[in-house]
Amino acid sequence: MNRLSITKTAGRQQIARAANHFNGDMMVDSKDVPQAEVQGRPKTLEEARAWMKTRLASRTHPMNALDPHEGAALIDALPGLDGQSWSDHWRRHGDHVYLEAEKALNNGRTADASSLFMKASGLYFMGRFPCPDHPGKLQSAELERAAYMKAAQLWVLPAERVSIPFAGRADEGKEVIVLLRKPVNVACPPVVVMWGGVDAWKEQMTQACDALLALGVATVAMDNAGTGESPVRGVQDAERQFVTVFDWVDSRRDLDGNRLACLGRSFGGYWATKLALLYPDRLRGAVNWGGGAHHMFQPEWIGASRYPDSYLMNLVETRCRMLGATNDQEYLAFFKRLSLLDQGLLDRRSAPLLLVNGREDKQCPIEDLHLVSSYGNPKHVRLFPGGHMGLTPETLPTIVRWLADQVEADGGPK
Repeated sequence: MNRLSITKTAGRQQIARAANHFNGDMMVDSKDVPQAEVQGRPKTLEEARAWMKTRLASRTHPMNALDPHEGAALIDALPGLDGQSWSDHWRRHGDHVYLEAEKALNNGRTADASSLFMKASGLYFMGRFPCPDHPGKLQSAELERAAYMKAAQLWVLPAERVSIPFAGRADEGKEVIVLLRKPVNVACPPVVVMWGGVDAWKEQMTQACDALLALGVATVAMDNAGTGESPVRGVQDAERQFVTVFDWVDSRRDLDGNRLACLGRSFGGYWATKLALLYPDRLRGAVNWGGGAHHMFQPEWIGASRYPDSYLMNLVETRCRMLGATNDQEYLAFFKRLSLLDQGLLDRRSAPLLLVNGREDKQCPIEDLHLVSSYGNPKHVRLFPGGHMGLTPETLPTIVRWLADQVEADGGPK
């Protein structure tokens, strides 16, 4: 595999490529794709197919995991939305691609193998989406991680899977699993620790990692509390797992813990905000990209956002699994205790905090962004057109450039 020559110009190009993959500049023909913006009830299979094709055409999460040219046929062939039908369908196609990847690897075609392993990982991701609440989905989640690491070990800037000891409680795990990537020719780079939301896990942070690495920033991808391989549920003090990772960064001689920032995507943005408030002198910057703070956790919003048009299916079930809630009463109670306003944290001095979202978000109320920015020291705010997370071609580059500035990245290795 050829080594990449990463310069400042190449860094900018890498950010653009990552944004295109993440947000949708690589388009497929969508003129015949039906719309399915269903609000207030679960989507039917046909409505789900239409929703998926719309996201496939715009290359928007979660459909950016699929090949843009093959995805429509896979969606048309989807037999059902129940856990068994769903997971079997995607896993079968993932298995086929995985075998192709192994053949390519055995034949010395490492670039093809890496691409195919990532393609298989994307299909397995679909098989476990939005959360592994079914045995078939759980199997898909395990296969997703395995295929991802097969691909990641073949990259020019490979990912290292690290197990960090965690002092969990009796009912919690004892390790935090992270994926570490470092830029070339930077002896002690600054670091951005990042995580996703309820359905996007550390394996879905690849594009943000690529863009930051191109600017000379090391990346540590981990799972949000209550998701993936996280040792904790989304309990009120789940920041413990993130702090454990920060401490680990500080312990590394090859990483600059004095130039540390964090990025929380979707629901994970909540924890980025809380950490910025709890550790204002430890973090050079924090990004809440589409997360809540107070209004999101109130019963009236929980009810109104039960079936948002921006989410494919099973949002409540996915959130319950994250929280460890087993019924609606626990769901409401566990969510409410997360309020940063009720915890008395919003008046605290914050680390530099960037709040990013779409103006028409129906999963997380835009009022939370206004609330956080009206307390404590001034915050950075960037609103984009559209719904949840404000996914445009400029969104990810804006976030990456801000983070690189905060940790004083030098623009990438020469």
